[in-house]
Amino acid sequence: MSNKLYDIIIIGAGSGGLGVGLFMNKAGFKVLMVAKSDQDIGGDCLNGGCVPSKALLHVSRLTQIAKLSSQFGLEFSGKVDIKKVMDYVYERQEIIRKHENAQWLKEQGIDVVLGMAGFSGRNEIEVNGKKCHGKKIVLATGSRPVKLIVPGVDKIKYYDNENIFDAAELPEKLLVIGGGPVSTEISQALSRLGCMVTVVQHSDKILEHDDKDVTEILLKQLQQEGITFLFNAEIDSFISANEAIIKYKDGKTENITFDAAFVGIGRELVLQPLQLEKAGIKISDDKIIADQYLRTTNRNIFVCGDIAGDLMFSHVAEFHARILINNFFSPFKKKLNNDHLSWVTFTDPELATFGLNEVQLKERNIPYEKLEQNFMNDDRAVVDNYQYAKLVLLISKRRLFKNEKILGGTMIAPNAGELIQELILANTSELSVNALFYKIYPYPVAARINQQIILLYKEKSLLSMVKKLLHIAFKIFS
Repeated sequence: MSNKLYDIIIIGAGSGGLGVGLFMNKAGFKVLMVAKSDQDIGGDCLNGGCVPSKALLHVSRLTQIAKLSSQFGLEFSGKVDIKKVMDYVYERQEIIRKHENAQWLKEQGIDVVLGMAGFSGRNEIEVNGKKCHGKKIVLATGSRPVKLIVPGVDKIKYYDNENIFDAAELPEKLLVIGGGPVSTEISQALSRLGCMVTVVQHSDKILEHDDKDVTEILLKQLQQEGITFLFNAEIDSFISANEAIIKYKDGKTENITFDAAFVGIGRELVLQPLQLEKAGIKISDDKIIADQYLRTTNRNIFVCGDIAGDLMFSHVAEFHARILINNFFSPFKKKLNNDHLSWVTFTDPELATFGLNEVQLKERNIPYEKLEQNFMNDDRAVVDNYQYAKLVLLISKRRLFKNEKILGGTMIAPNAGELIQELILANTSELSVNALFYKIYPYPVAARINQQIILLYKEKSLLSMVKKLLHIAFKIFS
């Protein structure tokens, strides 16, 4: 690669980097992709995030179903074989890795270099002592889990999302630090596989970016499965390999014993090795300064995915990649806009959220109505036993000659991530709520709940209008 000039260089080969690199290659451009190692290709999603965690959740869900079947007379015994569980996880990863590795990318015509990249000039990088130029350069190096720094942490068996899938044994007692999506998913999965799980969370709720009305439902489900939660608490120190001092916000302390700890307290960017200053790229508050088009202060260098310092999801990295690809070729530049973003926490039940929330709507002075629908009388929820579920929709206020539109919402239910997809489409495409009102749903699909909430809203509005008309008629004709 020495002295080569590339149309585009991508540093990082996760969801965003692969999206940009593969498209540009198919379009006939000379592409160089740089990854730290062959194992890093696929990014966090393949190696320590979405793929292995969902495979683990799948297995844990099967074990839970087996346990619940005892109420119908079936009996099961024995312990989960963690080696077989992790073998299944690895098998699923390897299926995907067949088209996410250095050799496969080279076969597609992409130049691939494995090693740590850093800038050596404004449009020049250096890897393994060799330099090359790119007309455009995309930074897609992702993020890493924040490490827990407290006294005694070096004494304990420490897991995070980068090494939990290498676990050779299942700890009898697992201490989970953090109540975000990753920690919550791992807590339920390992609890169902046989661990006694205690979660320490610094605030008074889990999943802080979601509506507390629905997170409380999930919390109750997790507690019923045997997971213990300690809120408004932090790890003060570890006094041995198996004992921690928990400190609460009110000053009280408590000792807790465990066999291993899983830490999920956030993610951070790794910028120093990139030597950004050599490329004229400015940073502020440990983040790269980038505009709404994902351009850095060097207009030929772009950010994509976690390194943008935006929301850290694999599908956001894919979204960034689509923006960049559009803007490379179109005079109509797309700006980064998260108004229609969605995310799912893949616990059982799942918690899915999309669009704008109430805080954002109030900040923008957008009039809205909040619709809430429980699943108590939903026939599918009755037969499948999830009447605890809930859907919350935020819709625009009714105006003369203007139909209401879906602005945002959240759902907690089994498979909520799938059930909410048509709501996301309606939100993204700015469809009227009438699109759901007039849709014919086969009975009894679970997605009928999306229509039910609109039906009840229309019914309430119609009854109010009819009552007014009846009162007017009564005055005139009686």
